[in-house]
Amino acid sequence: MIRPREIGYSDELLADGSVHRRYEDGLEEWRRREGSSGGLARWHDNRNASGTDELLGNRIIKRTLADGTVTYARDIGYGRTLWGRGESVTVNRTSFGGRMGVMLTGLGVAGLAITATQLPPLSMSPEEEEELRRQDRSQSSSSGDSGSGGGGEGGGGEGGPDDWDAGWDHGEDTWSDDDFG
Repeated sequence: MIRPREIGYSDELLADGSVHRRYEDGLEEWRRREGSSGGLARWHDNRNASGTDELLGNRIIKRTLADGTVTYARDIGYGRTLWGRGESVTVNRTSFGGRMGVMLTGLGVAGLAITATQLPPLSMSPEEEEELRRQDRSQSSSSGDSGSGGGGEGGGGEGGPDDWDAGWDHGEDTWSDDDFG
């Protein structure tokens, strides 16, 4: 079982439709969705870093920094996103799923333990990334519900992988409090 450093955050929706994300370690990000598909967020932070977060599919998030450095994360449900090789997990304190995950972890629910199978990939080829995008598009179009996801709680453990959509409604300009943890 892996014991990553937990970093909580909360989101504030701003009047211009962007989000101000405040992490408990002092980091602050300003995030804005890009494109009509809803799978890309541009961000910059108070530490002079910037980049994009892209939901590839299968709960994998690709973070590309402005200098071209790429890292991957995996949404593991209950408002939690596991980064790198398990060094840290971000926890959405704004969403119901995130608050529920913290509460269940405090109660010692073993189902919230982080295992090696939940780790995101260290690297992916462009072909592997495109396959995840293709699968995600296919799942969204076959769901018959115009692509809205699993309620914006980062999976929450209630449904299968098809129910997860990072809280983003494809094609709409709405922001969920669980957008790419």
